[in-house]
Amino acid sequence: MTRPPLSISIISHNEEANLRRCLVSVQELAQEIVIVDSGSTDRTAAIAAEFGAKFVHQPWLGYTAQKNHCLTLCAQPWILALDCDEELTPELRESIGSFFANGDDQKFAGAWMSRLVWFMGRWIQHGDWYPDRKVRLFRRDQGQWQADGGGQVHERLVVAGACTTLRGDLLHYSFKNIEHYLVKHVQYSAVFLQTQQGKSARWSLLHTLFRPCWRFVRAYVLKRGFLDGFPGLWIALATAFFTLDRYSRLFEAEAVAKAKNAA
Repeated sequence: MTRPPLSISIISHNEEANLRRCLVSVQELAQEIVIVDSGSTDRTAAIAAEFGAKFVHQPWLGYTAQKNHCLTLCAQPWILALDCDEELTPELRESIGSFFANGDDQKFAGAWMSRLVWFMGRWIQHGDWYPDRKVRLFRRDQGQWQADGGGQVHERLVVAGACTTLRGDLLHYSFKNIEHYLVKHVQYSAVFLQTQQGKSARWSLLHTLFRPCWRFVRAYVLKRGFLDGFPGLWIALATAFFTLDRYSRLFEAEAVAKAKNAA
């Protein structure tokens, strides 16, 4: 079977626990696999070599710049951008093959896919976490990563052209457990504060009170998070709390600054 004109683009750092699963799901799908690594000390490089990946060391540039650097090293006209903790389902892999076989690569500049998260021992199929559609398949000359809302952690792929939607899910093992979730979101709150301060944003009581309530209602009721059982309730409550936490940090920073100025 002829492989499509496709490069797999991945960035990595100490991902031996995830990388093999990711690469198994895309082997024989593309012409090449390009991995930009920021200094792994585990078996990441050895696993990449097993799959014949082009493995390039690049000191950390930040999420957006690191991913864009990886795009520049890809030789094929089409790119499938993945994270190490993601995996294609057989249905999604077949959809990507059909995308090229049916000539959709001549009609579109990219394609959306639904991302499905594993958490608390189950796939989360409702609420804010699903379908969590992402553009990950795109023409190399028409797509680029950009910081999402000026943040330093989250980034999104912007494609200049029409995109279609593929069948199948992109499986995401984003959180090992509850502790991992909590640690990550404490970090996200700190980045949120830095971003808001960079924009000279001021604390708002209305946002602090309203946004957590809205996030809970949206995730648990409007997007039917209750259908995911207790994990769905936990996620909605945690989302509401960390929304409160983010805006409370802005209040705290302003209060501390005022106290210092008054001293």
